[in-house]
Amino acid sequence: MSLTEVSLLRLRVVADADPGVIARVIERFQNLNIVPRRFTAEFASNGVLHIAVDVFGLPGEQLTLILGKIREAPCIVNAYWHPT
Repeated sequence: MSLTEVSLLRLRVVADADPGVIARVIERFQNLNIVPRRFTAEFASNGVLHIAVDVFGLPGEQLTLILGKIREAPCIVNAYWHPT
């Protein structure tokens, strides 16, 4: 395994205050039978939702594909991932 495959990656999402956005983000992992190590969501004072999803052992290429699907939702303002 390469270092990318065994590292902890964090997906960050900024979204409009849509009640369904949390389910839309987590369902992308559920569809692939992936359980995130950590999932947090917090409403900011400016009315946007900040979501962080930590995954372990997932190749960056696969997370990039998941990210592409998440970005398709109209309520998503910004989304990206990075190693932690």
